Amino acid sequence: MNILKFGGTSVGSQEGINALIALLKPNAQSEYPIVVLSAMSGVTNKLLEMAENAMNLQEYSTNLKEVEEKHFKVIRALLPASAQNPVLTKLKIFFNELEDILQSVYNLRELSPQTKDLILSYGERCSTAMISHIAKQQYPDAIYVDASELIKTDNNFGQAKVNTNLSEMLIKDFYTSNSGKLLFVTGFISSNDEGRVTTLGRGGSDYTAAIWGAALNAEEIQIWTDVDGMLTADPRIVNKAFSLPELSYTEAMELSYFGAKVIYPPTMIPAFLKRIPIVIKNTFNVDFPGTYIRHGVSPSSLPIKGISSIDEISILNLSGSGMVGKAGFSGRLFSLLSREQINIVLITQSSSEHSITFAVKPADSLKALSLINKEFELELQAKKLEYPEVENGLSILAIVGENMKRTPGMSGKLFNALGRNGVNVRAIAQGSSEYNISVIISKADLSKAVNAVHDAFYADLKKTLHVFCLGTGNIGKTLFQQLENQMSFLADNNDLQVKVMGISNTRKMLLNPNGINLNNWEQELIEQDMAASLPDFIKKMRAMNLPNCVFVDNTASQNPVDFYLDILQSSISVVTCNKIGNSAEYEQYAAFKQAARTYGVDFFYETNVGAGLPIIRTLRDLMLSGDKISRIEAILSGTISYIFNNYKEGVLFHEVVKEAQDKGYTEPDPRDDLNGKDFMRKMLILARDAGYPLEEKDIELQNMLPPSCMAADTVADFYKELENNTDYFENLKNTAAADKKVLRYIGKMENGKVSITLQMVDQNHPFFTLSGSDNIISFTTNRYKDRPLVVKGPGAGAEVTAAGVFADIINVGKR
Repeated sequence: MNILKFGGTSVGSQEGINALIALLKPNAQSEYPIVVLSAMSGVTNKLLEMAENAMNLQEYSTNLKEVEEKHFKVIRALLPASAQNPVLTKLKIFFNELEDILQSVYNLRELSPQTKDLILSYGERCSTAMISHIAKQQYPDAIYVDASELIKTDNNFGQAKVNTNLSEMLIKDFYTSNSGKLLFVTGFISSNDEGRVTTLGRGGSDYTAAIWGAALNAEEIQIWTDVDGMLTADPRIVNKAFSLPELSYTEAMELSYFGAKVIYPPTMIPAFLKRIPIVIKNTFNVDFPGTYIRHGVSPSSLPIKGISSIDEISILNLSGSGMVGKAGFSGRLFSLLSREQINIVLITQSSSEHSITFAVKPADSLKALSLINKEFELELQAKKLEYPEVENGLSILAIVGENMKRTPGMSGKLFNALGRNGVNVRAIAQGSSEYNISVIISKADLSKAVNAVHDAFYADLKKTLHVFCLGTGNIGKTLFQQLENQMSFLADNNDLQVKVMGISNTRKMLLNPNGINLNNWEQELIEQDMAASLPDFIKKMRAMNLPNCVFVDNTASQNPVDFYLDILQSSISVVTCNKIGNSAEYEQYAAFKQAARTYGVDFFYETNVGAGLPIIRTLRDLMLSGDKISRIEAILSGTISYIFNNYKEGVLFHEVVKEAQDKGYTEPDPRDDLNGKDFMRKMLILARDAGYPLEEKDIELQNMLPPSCMAADTVADFYKELENNTDYFENLKNTAAADKKVLRYIGKMENGKVSITLQMVDQNHPFFTLSGSDNIISFTTNRYKDRPLVVKGPGAGAEVTAAGVFADIINVGKR
């Protein structure tokens, strides 16, 4: 024989009730299951609201009519007219009784715990009476059972303690005398020795099912709800949460205690004592096997079984020298709270015995504070203790699993996931059983924290990066195209999902908490009526408070750079192709790097030097591996590279410059490239990454053009001056050719000094064979002394630059 308990959502609609009745088939021994029912979804909250409104002399009749009509509507839909009258009459009696009680509360302006329990009991009474009558059309043996007549408790209204022996005896006698009947039992409610209604605590219908199951030695207890069993996390918080096939009683108890709302914690105790399996199933997906909670679970490969949380918690901290070495102090504190029925959710104490921190429900926090101040009044006045304070706005996150026991690195992985996402831990607790590690964090960080920890522990799932992109020019557009094309590859080969959550340019911005469709982002941005505002964009990004967050700057503007520090300090990684930030004052460059280290995030800027070429990464890897950089030589301007690679016999210098401009290699005014300033910024960034705190003024920059060319008023005048100086350039070219050399504009870093000069190099130099508009860089180090390490390839263009930004984003994901 099985116990079937159906929750509020299962009995809250016509669809749910039909599904419920379809499950009520007798077993091979012609035994019906015992059906335990909750109130219809939302009804308990309405009853509580009505009770409080009546006490406060506020109107409650509207809610009463709504609850009444909710039940009557189901009856009219599921019962033929000829069968409606008995159940309508029964329910009308219940609602009239309820109205009389509410009127009494209104008149007396008093709502005692006893009266509140009586009011709340009508939710289960009405739903159970209604469904038992509906089931009677198909199962004539169905009867309504008021559990308050059979489950006996003490007088602790609202959270009554069950008299197990008496309750089991009454249940057995009732079951025996009603053999062959299909019993529909009210969940949640019970009564004391005087017959006054008590309740078993919120969610107590599960407990009712377990009490009946234990009393009758049921084969299993089935908890029917609206989710597919117990999940690894709350699916409302974590989209990637998945169902667990089975849990041990200990694991389920820990998860339930710390907020997993699928099952009520005391439910497990009667089942645990008699080793009755509990199975969590979905009323709306009956074929899904659900989650079994039982003894002797099979070994699991999962590092943890689940992540649970309590949304609202308050903590009190008691500290002072009067606690150190004081025997019995903790006992005095916790006995005090126990006498006043204040439940302590979590305790942590420093090894010095100087402080104790404990967590309670917010509703109990002020009462606890007052009790402590009275109990320890003398110690507080003598300043042996500090006056305690209540901290609100906190949550508890707990990871649970038997595999945590004796497995190294569990706490490290937890705290790394939290720290990297900027989640501050206020208190920590772990039992010696090692089944649970609990942390107290800010409630504002709870969603981000649960998602980050879920990604960290379930490596088989795809990690999600949440990306916010600034700039929709050539690089931005190309990046979105590359991301879209590579989505499936990243998922299949890197277990990585990149979701673009925000896009902004100088005109409009678009943010979507569910992610932006990269197939249609341009149209969505055009249709968006949100004007671009960089401060607002960053504010909204921070407000989303997402885990694994990356800010991508695809602009060449100073404005985003001003926000880098704030973004990094918000535990958000920054990926940028904008070299302005790193080539400004050294103090700013160092601040960005330090912020990334301090807040455990990444600051990647590979495309600052050489677009998509692995230059920054190569330099970093050489230094991390202990190699010493002796010299760096580089050509880091695609424009200048193209001009000197094509300035050959039979071609004049001004012709090559014009050809480069016609092909789009130069800025509208070629002098913006030929003045070497952009090249200088790249060399400055390299020097800083190599460990030299240089400023722009420390770099020796040789101007390759005669002063008259740089001073020309217009671009047309500039070309005239180039032509007028043909002899100057021809002389340089011919001198180099005479020595079998070529002209190259080379940046060099050696012994902490950086220079950019026009040089003549022979065929032994690695830059001699450079062609097209390629960039090239050579690293001479202790390991690459005789033959430098050379990186060569395209150093400009939307495709390669976007690819470099893309690679940086993926590297954030890998970390």
